[in-house]
Amino acid sequence: MHTESRSAAYGKRIKTYLFVCAAMALTSVLIVHPAFPADKKDVQQLDSAVNSDEAKRAKDLLSRAVAYYKDKKDAALAAFSRQGEFTSGDFYVYVVGTNGIFLASGGSSFVLIDRVVTNMADVTGKFFFKEMLDTAATKGSGTVEYRWMNRVDRKVERKFAYFERVGDKIIAVGYYIPHATADQAREMLNKAVDAVKNDPERAFLEFNDVDGKFVEDDLYVFVVSLDNSHFRAHGALPRLVGTNGSVLLDPNGKPIIREMISIVKAKGKGEIDYTWRNSVTNKLEKKHSYLQKVNNYLVAVGYYTR
Repeated sequence: MHTESRSAAYGKRIKTYLFVCAAMALTSVLIVHPAFPADKKDVQQLDSAVNSDEAKRAKDLLSRAVAYYKDKKDAALAAFSRQGEFTSGDFYVYVVGTNGIFLASGGSSFVLIDRVVTNMADVTGKFFFKEMLDTAATKGSGTVEYRWMNRVDRKVERKFAYFERVGDKIIAVGYYIPHATADQAREMLNKAVDAVKNDPERAFLEFNDVDGKFVEDDLYVFVVSLDNSHFRAHGALPRLVGTNGSVLLDPNGKPIIREMISIVKAKGKGEIDYTWRNSVTNKLEKKHSYLQKVNNYLVAVGYYTR
């Protein structure tokens, strides 16, 4: 009995250690990324996301999970927490008790199982679990937006979740919304312009920091010297720094940097449309960039219009 007790205690310590390590890893990924503005400036973009194919998939998975839980009761929690019929890519089910205890997850949030999450906030400081619990208590179902780690691309992204209360359990399924908005792009450009005016070299270092405040989902800053057309900064592809942007073409053969330089030299600022690979979705998408001349630099931030 003594040997078995020591063995069980050692196993428990190992399990606790692994749990804490996983939780710390998840938390570290969450806190180093910049916060998403809480005011949701671009309503049209959010409405589009809510009516997207991803939204339909999330709703369908939630419907299946709710039906399964009603049939299997708490035995369903194990099924939700393993890879199988309730996980697909970055889609998975998670469950929170009405008492605030996290009970099941088929995704990165599995490290929260058995923890009280009522007062847990995302990187914006939003207590989204509490919002979910409060809404479920009064309405029985609803939606919540927050930021969470996408286990597919290992990045923290905006997430929109549907949830439904079944007895004392709240069952939820979410999907990621990695696309930034036009307002976010303009806001980041304004901040980037100020940074370049204050201290160009320091600003370039900040723009090239993929974990810094100037890289948010698929939103980033790039800077080109007007003297020689060379990149001084690029938040998505730092390897472009030092290369000649004048030879850069989009997939349709458009000399995008040459056109950008022509715009800012003639007008001081402007906008341009082209096609570029989205670093978050890894797909070629239509992009709209805002441009501004700052001293002898082209400073730009764009967003994907899909």
